[in-house]
Amino acid sequence: MANKRWFQVGVAILLTLVIIFLFMKVRSIFVPIVIVAQTIFIPLLIGGVLFYLTRPLLKWLESKKFPRWASILSVFIVIGLVGWLFYSLVGPPLAKQVNSLVKYSPEIVKEVEDFTKYVLTQQDKLPESLQKTMEEASGKIDTIAVTAGTLLIKFIQNLFQGVFLFVLVPFFLVYMLKDHEKFAPFIAKFFKGDKKTWIRKTLADIDDTLRSYIQGQLFVSFLVGVMLFIGYYAIGLQYALLLALLGMMMNVIPFLGPYIALVPALIIALIQEPKLAIYVAIIMLVSQQIESNLITPNVMGKSLDIHPLTVITIILAAGNIAGLWGIILGVPTYAVVKSILKNIYAHREGIKDAATESV
Repeated sequence: MANKRWFQVGVAILLTLVIIFLFMKVRSIFVPIVIVAQTIFIPLLIGGVLFYLTRPLLKWLESKKFPRWASILSVFIVIGLVGWLFYSLVGPPLAKQVNSLVKYSPEIVKEVEDFTKYVLTQQDKLPESLQKTMEEASGKIDTIAVTAGTLLIKFIQNLFQGVFLFVLVPFFLVYMLKDHEKFAPFIAKFFKGDKKTWIRKTLADIDDTLRSYIQGQLFVSFLVGVMLFIGYYAIGLQYALLLALLGMMMNVIPFLGPYIALVPALIIALIQEPKLAIYVAIIMLVSQQIESNLITPNVMGKSLDIHPLTVITIILAAGNIAGLWGIILGVPTYAVVKSILKNIYAHREGIKDAATESV
């Protein structure tokens, strides 16, 4: 019986539940570890993203006979130049738009409230089912507002924490660029034979998955931001640069991000001139069609091969479990786990084939 697959799976599930139960009983012991992990999470994440963005430059410099230390120094110089160019070119107009938005935010809020009140006063003319839906929604406005305010406060707190810990990012990045080739051999040295080969291949696949996702997603998001800025600027939309940057950042969230970024753009358009809202919707639709049908297939290919329905499910589940970070990291985490499981399956099938041939 111990060799039966269903028995092994059942025992694995029971052991997992027992481990979780024991962990919940003694979780206070792990509080210091959790605090340390939370402290280094943000700089480690930023350092990892920068590592995958700058590793191609590092390899190119080393192919030109640059020493490793000179290549790393050159990478930091390039990062500094890019940051300075962004600050010099984008900083002043962006700061101007942010200040303007803050200045006129009370008027924007008042316009939204007036529009909401007008819609509510006209609900008697709507179908009964829609009236009921609107009444339920209006009853939840206070709850939604409190929740949104709480999330905003948490986001600001995390932002300041991230800025405070940003000094750790260069240290993580230096050691990642300096010693990244040593990680796989270090892990593999604890194994022998076929398992060692399998570990090396699995780590290489995970590295390729993360590289494809990070480099591809950020490049695609940048192109989407450029398209949105061109479109918004062409129709004369206020805060075009700010809204385009928001669209670029939200595009990091697969599938749902562009729709989240569309909401503030539509609100600004409706307040500025109602017909602009139609143009904004068209611009977003066109940019997303270009991104999904032309840019993403050529930039990222089918390296992740995740169905859109799976992406939506992952985002919703990860968002409920881990909030904003879950939404951002859910898809790449799923892609990594999928890569590991594919390698496990291929390894097991290889063992079965070898056993069959030996018989």
